[in-house]
Amino acid sequence: MRVALLTTFAASRKEPLIAMLDRVHQGFVDANLQPVIHFNFADGGVVSFSSVDRVLKKHPELERFVTDKSPAPQLSIPGVRRLSNGPLSPAANEAIPYATLQFIAAGVPRSYPFHHLAIHFYVPEFGEGVPTATLAPQMMSGVLIGDSWWVNARQRSLTACRMTDVELGAKKIPEPSGALATVFAACGKAKKTVQAPLPGTVGSGPMPGVRLPTGALIPSDNPELVAKVKAISVKYREAMPEIITRAGLPHDLPDHAEMMQLSKDVTAGPKKPALERVFKPMGYSVAGGTGSASGSFHLRRRTTANSTLEVSLDVGTWFPAVTAIFMVYGLGFKATLMLPPTQKAAVGGQYMIGDAANWEKIVENLGALVAELERTFVAEVEAVTGPSPEWYQPES
Repeated sequence: MRVALLTTFAASRKEPLIAMLDRVHQGFVDANLQPVIHFNFADGGVVSFSSVDRVLKKHPELERFVTDKSPAPQLSIPGVRRLSNGPLSPAANEAIPYATLQFIAAGVPRSYPFHHLAIHFYVPEFGEGVPTATLAPQMMSGVLIGDSWWVNARQRSLTACRMTDVELGAKKIPEPSGALATVFAACGKAKKTVQAPLPGTVGSGPMPGVRLPTGALIPSDNPELVAKVKAISVKYREAMPEIITRAGLPHDLPDHAEMMQLSKDVTAGPKKPALERVFKPMGYSVAGGTGSASGSFHLRRRTTANSTLEVSLDVGTWFPAVTAIFMVYGLGFKATLMLPPTQKAAVGGQYMIGDAANWEKIVENLGALVAELERTFVAEVEAVTGPSPEWYQPES
């Protein structure tokens, strides 16, 4: 089976963009590889001047790379003015001297605060591209450097996507070797790797997809299985009030409106201890959490059928409310259910957290609901899908 492996590396804004660019480029040089480099430097509306114009003032020969074509005109998504040698550029696939890329990168973000930029390195050793144009840029084979503006600070990213063939009966995914190992070493510390099993062939029409942990949508290698799992998910979503009753939640928590009032001027403090107390005995690992009052958590465990169960929690990225999602990942499918922490909460909505004592009750309710779903929902999904290969993990 063909599998795309997306590895995310540690990327710090403290490292100048030019240093990261040179570090990755040197990895290809050390591996005796000559990469094709594509770039995209886009203006935005957060400053009163054009970074594109500033670059052109120093390098007027780059004028042929300017475009503002929309990447999705059928969706009425407007284009932005940018320097690019991508497919929509008048100079598509034309190379520029590496020294020119260095010059631009050295000016980011002070001289050239582009709203978004991407620099992509590709060599055939990474494998062919993922066979669909609907995926996130990170799913392109090769190494991708990203830097963009955001409301609180600039965001930096470094990812690599490689293709590999894996036997269904294998125990592990093969690690990168040879020249690729040299490039990966130059990229630095790997934080996580997402597996994206791909179908052998992709038709011209729409195909059922599987949403990866990254948010990218890939075509499933088993469309019929996707349809069966979706039908099960729909059945359980519609029956959620009855499921909550069967779960026997230990706490009768208030509805959303009452919790809005109870949550005024209170904080819950650290979230992780309660999650570990309830979910670790159930076999879940608990990862995430960027602070005592905000962030997200990912609670995961594997079943004997090699499915991966995940409870994904947003606990206040923008304000102190919890959104809980239960997911079942397996080869070629993903099943998803929203988790209301009380019978009185709207399914799919956010629920105010309140104080520390109330957070404990929310977590205990979620634990009871997940236990019920493992007994029923997960069992029904796995009865249809069968076991996944031992090597398969949506994210590791």
